[in-house]
Amino acid sequence: MGTPMPHLLRRTSVLSFRASLLLCSLGLLGPAAALAQGRPAMAAAPAEAASAPVQNSAMDDRLFYQLLVGEMALSAGDAGSAYELMLDAARRSRDDGLFRRAADIALRARAGDQALAASRAWRLAKPDSAEAARLQLQILLLINRPEAVAEPLRALLTLTPAAERPGLISVLPRFLQRAGDARAVARLTEDALQPYRDAESTRVPVRIALGRAWLEAGEAGRAFELAREAQRLEPASPGPALLGMELMRGQPEAESLVLDYLRQPQAEPALRLAYVRVLTGAQRYPDAVTQLQTLTRQQPEAAQPYLSLGALQLELKNVDEGEAALRRYVELAQPLAARQAAAGTNEGLMARGGDDDGPDSDDESRSGPGQGLVQAWLMLAQAAEQRRDFAAAEAYLAKIDDPRSALDVQTRRASILARQGRIAQAREIIRSSPERSGDDARAKLMAEAGVLRDVKRWAEAYEVLGTASQRFSTDADILYEQAMMAEKLDRLPDMERLLRRVIELKPDSAHAYNALGYSLAERKLRLPEARELIQRALELTPGDPFITDSLGWVEYRLGNLPEAARLLRQAYGTRPDTEIAAHLGEVLWALGERDEARRVWREARGRDASNEVLRETLARLRVDL
Repeated sequence: MGTPMPHLLRRTSVLSFRASLLLCSLGLLGPAAALAQGRPAMAAAPAEAASAPVQNSAMDDRLFYQLLVGEMALSAGDAGSAYELMLDAARRSRDDGLFRRAADIALRARAGDQALAASRAWRLAKPDSAEAARLQLQILLLINRPEAVAEPLRALLTLTPAAERPGLISVLPRFLQRAGDARAVARLTEDALQPYRDAESTRVPVRIALGRAWLEAGEAGRAFELAREAQRLEPASPGPALLGMELMRGQPEAESLVLDYLRQPQAEPALRLAYVRVLTGAQRYPDAVTQLQTLTRQQPEAAQPYLSLGALQLELKNVDEGEAALRRYVELAQPLAARQAAAGTNEGLMARGGDDDGPDSDDESRSGPGQGLVQAWLMLAQAAEQRRDFAAAEAYLAKIDDPRSALDVQTRRASILARQGRIAQAREIIRSSPERSGDDARAKLMAEAGVLRDVKRWAEAYEVLGTASQRFSTDADILYEQAMMAEKLDRLPDMERLLRRVIELKPDSAHAYNALGYSLAERKLRLPEARELIQRALELTPGDPFITDSLGWVEYRLGNLPEAARLLRQAYGTRPDTEIAAHLGEVLWALGERDEARRVWREARGRDASNEVLRETLARLRVDL
């Protein structure tokens, strides 16, 4: 049997080369050794390669062929033999890469117990390996063995270097989400982190991690106390403020954690922006504007805050302030977009109007300064249109040469035409827009209906939305818009039918519940039912100022004036909208607080004198401001 060996080696040289590359990736062979396995003759190698130091492999021939056979078995579909060979090799060599490989083979074969056995063998061989403890913990969570998690978790925390431990502690609540029910996870986290609760480097991360764990378990009060304790320990740490933002929805006092942090001189601008997003999500636009104004003072050369500030100011009908912020954004963003265009990035391509149909082009480039400029010009065009400065609006639209925004641009042009009474031309400009994707057909119908709605052509908008709902019969947004047009046309049975269908399709649609309840309250119909509908909407979207306004209005219709005034003041304080002001003023008027009512109405008229609800309210009550 001795003579065939050279022939066998020649036959397996290609396999040996492939296996050697694998072993190199596992850390058992250096690159030079891997190449040597597949290229016996080195005489033709360049001189500089010959002078490079040789990296000798630590493996013997038995280990090499054991691994080769294991990989061949795996390629042949025999995962069981491959696992046994790899784990045996790992135990003999005590190599980290081979332990990982054995566990990976088992996991890919959906053999959780064998993967766990490999991780335990690794920990037995390398008791000081944090990687081994981490792998065992991950496998236990993956195979749903939460009862065994505590020991490897404590070991991982102990073995993790002190400098890295705060980061590990910070991610533990998310890491442990699969370790049983939320309360059990919180108790497990609390027990594991107890040794690190008072150490200077971990005392804040421990409290934030515990706060998140208890918040997930439904203990918002407990989470708030932990966050407040962490902030007392380190007022300049952003962790308590971030947890405070998560708590704000159900624990309003947690907002103090955010505000206290933002008063710190070294407060991170990114956290202030995160707070703005929370405020905007809660429709607390005036508060969001205040934070953005602070940010623009602190960082006057940062472009992004001006874009958000301009959008919010326009939403609040502060047109001059909104346009000023947007023009400042354009001033700052244009040079950056031009540099990116010169560099050939996606954002630059968009800024100069190029087209990119790559598979990820939309996902990767929508947030750059090029797309920001598109958004700014669209908003500036809309503001100019509302001032009836149609030439300025068209000038802004002419700056946009982005195929991905073509429908938005055409919709704005259609709106300009509709405001000038050129309805047929407006509708045709939308209908003739190209359809780049399957969603564009739906978007065109919605855009056409929106243009008609804005010029009060409600019957035609209802007809367009009816066509859309036939094509997209389960689209709740189309049905909702159609219901709103039915309400404008006083077709209440149709409105209710459509909104009931929306609720059937989207049981968590707060707007549908609110719209149905408010419409009933406005007409003094089925008021107890209207209140129930609106209360359900408020349960789905706590704190929403428009839904709070609806609840205040139904309480007014029911004759509960003090409660109505309380709710409407709350809504108006959150969102000083003109329609909310009209309702609040009417309730204050009924309560005899007429000076206060006039003040609210004047304030609202200063923002939007053309608002129909406000004008109807003043006319009906015969109030002269």
